[in-house]
Amino acid sequence: MSYIRLNKHYIHLPYLFLGVIELGLLVAAAWAGERWHQSLTEPAAPFWGAPDSWWPSAIFAVVLSCCTLSMGVYIALVREGYSSMLLRTLVSFFLLGSAALFILNMLSAGGLMPQGVIFWGVLFATALVLVARAVFLKLVDTAELKRRVVIFGAGARAQKLLENLEPERDVIGVQVVGCIPSGSETVEVDEALLLPPPRDWVRFVKAQQISEIVVSPDERRQRDGGVFPLNELIDCKLVGVPTSEGLAFCERELGKIDISILQPSWMLFSDGFKYSKRRSIAKRLFDVGLASLFVLILWPFMILTALAVMLESGRPVLYFQERVGLNGRTFRIYKFRSMRQDAEKGGKAVWAQKNDNRVTKVGAFIRNTRLDELPQLYNVLKGDMSFVGPRPERPEFVRDLSEQIPFYDTRHKVKPGLMGWAQLKYPYGASVEDARNKLQYDLYYTKNHSFLMDMLIMIQTVEIVLLGKGVH
Repeated sequence: MSYIRLNKHYIHLPYLFLGVIELGLLVAAAWAGERWHQSLTEPAAPFWGAPDSWWPSAIFAVVLSCCTLSMGVYIALVREGYSSMLLRTLVSFFLLGSAALFILNMLSAGGLMPQGVIFWGVLFATALVLVARAVFLKLVDTAELKRRVVIFGAGARAQKLLENLEPERDVIGVQVVGCIPSGSETVEVDEALLLPPPRDWVRFVKAQQISEIVVSPDERRQRDGGVFPLNELIDCKLVGVPTSEGLAFCERELGKIDISILQPSWMLFSDGFKYSKRRSIAKRLFDVGLASLFVLILWPFMILTALAVMLESGRPVLYFQERVGLNGRTFRIYKFRSMRQDAEKGGKAVWAQKNDNRVTKVGAFIRNTRLDELPQLYNVLKGDMSFVGPRPERPEFVRDLSEQIPFYDTRHKVKPGLMGWAQLKYPYGASVEDARNKLQYDLYYTKNHSFLMDMLIMIQTVEIVLLGKGVH
């Protein structure tokens, strides 16, 4: 098994192992930074020795680990190569990490660690993790870490599963060995992936070193004399090769729910889509506390943004739209105006487009930096929105999308948010097809949302903001 499920969210073990190793290295870097700084300021002090307290080193390590996650360093290491990982590491450590540690140090009145220790600690941390990742890539063949998977089925469902896996094949921890046709289904997968039905399934999975069998035939009630290999698959399970259903496999590996093969019964009986009053109260308290903190910190930026909008294009500085929230209830969402006053003549809702000519110069800047969405902190405080959840859509779009996309209204079973899982996984949506693809991630969040997942989304959203991804 190359993944672990933490609080309903799947985390791939290679990333987890590397993260744990680096966490230890970061603690060591903080210790080395403290020792080195002390040797420069107090030459008579011994270099070796344990610090008076380990908690500053632990905070140092956690902060830099969060910054690493926020810049997508591990995914860049696998997908984009060492050079991209190097750039993201420098940004996460020297820009984000140093700034976060500096602010924490100020808030604690210098009680965290001296600025010199932070400086040397970040330098040592950068050197240690870069060496560790280079050694990891040198010694470990990432292809060998992937589980070998065979798909039972070669029709439309199997082809759809392969299409879902293709864009993420360099990141996910599986390698598809091939597809075994089921009964008389029409074969739609590439012939190069076809495998003959094995006479002895147990011998086959052992010979091919198969780690998992994914069941995704077009028709399980085999017609024309075909027989579903139930006993054979149970035998494989008994020798340690598990079987999973195609939809659950897609959910686990890709973090989305494929609505093209989704059945209402699966939603009803699967593990998920649960309500917890305790979690709801805790999330509300977290939202109110964090929104209040952000207002206290960011109010100067709000004033400057309002002045910039008014100086360029006059009033109104703010604008509001009706959006659909929890259980289909509509509410007003507030933003700093980033478009011309006549952006929607006649009041007709229009999808935002890439390089939209309705966006003003100030509007382009505040959209890229997400400053235009700061007034939505009021929506969070009011209770219409949460920090994390599916992005709310306009009622006009929701009516059309609900008619064209199955299960679309299910995304309204949780409170909408300032940031969401779909925004991390899919670019800006400006069409029905984009909304269909984003819904698959929104359903995953609706089914599996937890405090851990909310924290991961908030951390990783930093990369979206810094790099201006998904802005139209």
